[in-house]
Amino acid sequence: MSDLSDVIPRPRRTTFGAGGFFELGPATEVVAGDGTERTARWLRAEVGAATGLPLAPGTGPGDAVTLSLDGALGPEGYRLDVEPTGVRLAGGDPAGLFWGAQTLRQLLGPDAFRRAPLPGRRWRLPAIRIEDAPRFGWRGLMLDVARHFMPKEGVLRYLDLMAAHKLNVLHFHLTDDQGWRIEIKRHPRLTEVGSWRSRTKFGHRASPLWEDKPHGGHYTQDDIREIVAYAAERHITVVPEIDVPGHSQAAIAAYPELGNTDVVDTGALSVWDTWGVSPNVLAPTDHTLRFYEGVFEEVLELFPSEFIHIGGDECPKEQWRRSATAQARIEELALADEDELQSWFIQHFDTWLAERGRRLIGWDEILEGGLAKGAAVSSWRGYAGGIAAARAGHDVVMCPEQQVYLDHRQHAGEDEPVPIGFVRTLEDVYRFEPVPAELTSHEAEHVIGTQANVWTEVMENQQRVDYQTFPRLAAFAEVSWSTLPAPGERDFDAFERRMAAHYRRLDALGVAYRPPGGPLPWQRRPGVLGRPIDGPPPNK
Repeated sequence: MSDLSDVIPRPRRTTFGAGGFFELGPATEVVAGDGTERTARWLRAEVGAATGLPLAPGTGPGDAVTLSLDGALGPEGYRLDVEPTGVRLAGGDPAGLFWGAQTLRQLLGPDAFRRAPLPGRRWRLPAIRIEDAPRFGWRGLMLDVARHFMPKEGVLRYLDLMAAHKLNVLHFHLTDDQGWRIEIKRHPRLTEVGSWRSRTKFGHRASPLWEDKPHGGHYTQDDIREIVAYAAERHITVVPEIDVPGHSQAAIAAYPELGNTDVVDTGALSVWDTWGVSPNVLAPTDHTLRFYEGVFEEVLELFPSEFIHIGGDECPKEQWRRSATAQARIEELALADEDELQSWFIQHFDTWLAERGRRLIGWDEILEGGLAKGAAVSSWRGYAGGIAAARAGHDVVMCPEQQVYLDHRQHAGEDEPVPIGFVRTLEDVYRFEPVPAELTSHEAEHVIGTQANVWTEVMENQQRVDYQTFPRLAAFAEVSWSTLPAPGERDFDAFERRMAAHYRRLDALGVAYRPPGGPLPWQRRPGVLGRPIDGPPPNK
């Protein structure tokens, strides 16, 4: 049985019972009302595996976990009542019911996160009432599988970890200079050529070290369907990212005509093997537009998400300045400069997606040269882009680099592996505030959520991803779910006390998190060059 107060993220309202508990046993049933079947199935699969109990379907009311829907609880809200006579879990919708089941699992104790029961374990839930609902509708994790490929099983595992933290959007970064990870049937060379690079820079791009072996992989369309279905079962939306017009060298290596062929020999390009921002960007031609429309047609068939992420970030303009083709396009469209050419490129796909009932979202560079009509913004270069977008009436997901980029180092110590960026401790992430104080209450309504980003240049395997992501993702999950005081007034000491139980949950899940005392010997990367930035990050 868990401590009554160690739930993460912190619930909105908790009322402790007068004492006693409900104990799950071999006769405990799961009574599933209309619309609750998905959560009932999850309870039997996950909690049933950990406890060894059948949790058989039943009619109740005694010795049962009873599931129901109650629209009065609101979107994603839930109410959990535990009494010695039974458990009642109600959700404002199926998603809310599922988040309530995650809380129920936490209350059973860390061993409820195992895959098989430990001998002699008793499964008691404390007498308690929890009423809860999230602060934000978009509670995201961006997973970069382009720089270092994560096999399908690893992605499914991360969906389970997201669900355990009540996160509901997987931003799936599928394409970049260093790899193309999604099968597109009409353009097979995107994966035949674009999903593999011959070697990989080990450490920061200034590092002299290389891993001299091919790296790559991709997801078939059936893999993607499985990932999307697995996520949906956990009430997680997968938002795909196909990056244009920059971060596209892997695509150009596969199809050289996509690049600026009048200024560079694109046929000589390979998938990029180092980090940073490649100068090789897409040519603003009709052929490129038609090619990517074909890509997005297949993407839309695979991903039912409202939003489709098109990147739009870090697009160097030098090749366009030198390209007669690009300059002719600027003149033809009566554009002012290359920034407006990028905006035209983005606006084309904004319109194209809108005509198909979808919404474009991109990094805050899509503000350059004029904000694409109807587009939403992932504000990564600080708060400024999000503030500008919200004031212009556009929806925003706040994910400022200096606050919630989890590739940034967690400590200033010399043992910290491949130290990148600013020091962002568990406490720093816990004190992150997604809604800028400069916004009015009306403008703040456009902040639809927040997201932590995991860029994998220096994360060569699952263990490294775990180390950089956890435990900070637990703090971020509370920021995105719970209604917390102002950053300086948040009770981090109380959060740390709850983390003592949460570390045991992560242990049971096999997460290779950074221990509070620092990296374990096998987590270090001595001699591998990073790019640490000293001092506090700019808060703008």
